[in-house]
Amino acid sequence: MNEPIYVIDGARTPFLKARSGPGPFAAADLATAAGSALLLRQPFAPDQLDEVILGCASPSPDEVNIGRVVALRMGCGLKVPGWTVMRNCASGMQALDSAIANIRSGRSQLVLAGGVDALSRAPLLFSDEMVRVFAGWMAARGWGARLAALKGFRLKHLAPVIGIMKGLTDPIVGQLMGQTAENLAWKFGITRQDMDAYAVESHRRVAAAQDGGHFAAELVPLIGSDGTVYGSDDGLRRDASMAGMGKPKPFFDKKYGRVTAANSSQITDGATWLVLASGPAVERFGLQPIGRIVDSQWAGLEPGQMGLGPVHAATPILQRHGLGLDDVDLWEINEAFAAQVIACLRAWQDDEYCRERLGLPGALGAIDPARLNVDGGAVALGHPVGASGARIVLHLLQALRRSGGRRGIASICIGGGQGGAMLVEAL
Repeated sequence: MNEPIYVIDGARTPFLKARSGPGPFAAADLATAAGSALLLRQPFAPDQLDEVILGCASPSPDEVNIGRVVALRMGCGLKVPGWTVMRNCASGMQALDSAIANIRSGRSQLVLAGGVDALSRAPLLFSDEMVRVFAGWMAARGWGARLAALKGFRLKHLAPVIGIMKGLTDPIVGQLMGQTAENLAWKFGITRQDMDAYAVESHRRVAAAQDGGHFAAELVPLIGSDGTVYGSDDGLRRDASMAGMGKPKPFFDKKYGRVTAANSSQITDGATWLVLASGPAVERFGLQPIGRIVDSQWAGLEPGQMGLGPVHAATPILQRHGLGLDDVDLWEINEAFAAQVIACLRAWQDDEYCRERLGLPGALGAIDPARLNVDGGAVALGHPVGASGARIVLHLLQALRRSGGRRGIASICIGGGQGGAMLVEAL
């Protein structure tokens, strides 16, 4: 179970912000584009993969097992299994962890794993009342029975149910994900100014990273059916400022809230892939790894405080390896909400929380801001739910190699009250 898991290479699409209506690419289009470009630059053929694993939180009805659909479209052949995993916001990280498990069990040696979502294409649904009307109409025999079936119809039944709003609502506590961020803001005394300042800094860092070419090694441009080229993440606001951040009103708790659309992650379309290999596969194909995944951890906590998931997942990794927060060269904590990341940082600095919830003797300490999300995060880049867990692992390795760092932790909060984390080393 200690066999090294090597990351050979990785690629992602630009993250495209959802605007008005469905985006230009379906989820399978995004995953196929990024995966095909990644496989083209490998010394092995696509049909030499042992399996393809794709995380996706919201596959479309015609791409339910999107992992298999994309594997076939990328030319992996009929014999390479393709399958799909779903762990909400960590679906892409779960795909990596599933690949790790299969490599360490001996079932696989070479795996393409990652995540995707096209959230702009989340469906509009009919209400249960409208479905019952349709069912009655279809079951009726003769026009008299059909007219009788329509007696219960009301125009209000045609009002659509917004699929993404249902998907982002926790069914256990009945709260939208943004409301759980409000819970953490109240718990840790996080102000609107704290959140807005964090959001402005995320945009500033992404702008600097784009200008410095820090995403170039991982990005695969997309070309739309009309010839439009999508070459970079398009959710960035280069003019982000505290004055601008102060204008939007709270979205999730309109009366007392502090979380706005501007200091939250964006609804986005995108895909990310990584090639994972065992030691024997590295030797067989003459591969040159960029890093390795050393350890991973999943954790559970209250659904209403799901944003603290990174704290609960990363802390056991630190303990297993005898590390402190400052022993990690770089951190990636997915920015579902500015409030959520700030809450994680404050939880680690809170004596009571660390003692009662993490079983530590006291506060674990602080993460140097210069080591956290050095090139910005989902507040500025966007959060295509299925892809983000894989993106932060890939970018963490690229950032470590660029900066000369060796060790990093990528962590993510998960709707439903969970957290995921991975310890990686750059090579």
